[in-house]
Amino acid sequence: MKRLLLLTTTLCTVFSVFSQREKAYFASGCFWCVEAIFEAVPGVVSATSGYCGGETKNPTYREICTGLTGHAEAVEVTFNSKNVSYETLLEVFFYSHDPETLNRQGPDVGTQYRSAIFFVDQQQKNKAEAYIRQLLNENEFKRITTSVEEMDVFYKAEIYHQDFEKNNPTHPYVISVGKERKIKFLKKYKNRN
Repeated sequence: MKRLLLLTTTLCTVFSVFSQREKAYFASGCFWCVEAIFEAVPGVVSATSGYCGGETKNPTYREICTGLTGHAEAVEVTFNSKNVSYETLLEVFFYSHDPETLNRQGPDVGTQYRSAIFFVDQQQKNKAEAYIRQLLNENEFKRITTSVEEMDVFYKAEIYHQDFEKNNPTHPYVISVGKERKIKFLKKYKNRN
């Protein structure tokens, strides 16, 4: 009986931990940079590079780069809502890129690099729209080009894109763009809090 009680308690604990996991989807330029920033947030379980918001089924990186599929390079953020809120993830999102620039982040230009929040339910949509209004009302940004789009399908990017910054710390893009973006974000975010 004690074993059954222990097993039941353990299963309830495991279920409780997993039931607190939620998903959020963000696009703000090159997904290598976005993934690395979200992976550094306490409470984020994982960040996965991929594609959202387009028409082509099972797109490839090569197709995405044309800007013709309608997809954005995006990141699927799995987070434990007990440890980090969706509102905090929105704050990280907005302070880790330039939401005033349309279809561009740093050297990356095109609709595939647009600023977008892909919501999974009405609650996420409401929170995203409310946060955008708050940022504009507080004059944090002059304008915000970020689209708030309904999440349809997330296509995981090719394996070599996953954990790219972590696996390729000396890659020229990581050195010249990714690390600079992370440093700028940390400075801006630190000053905000």
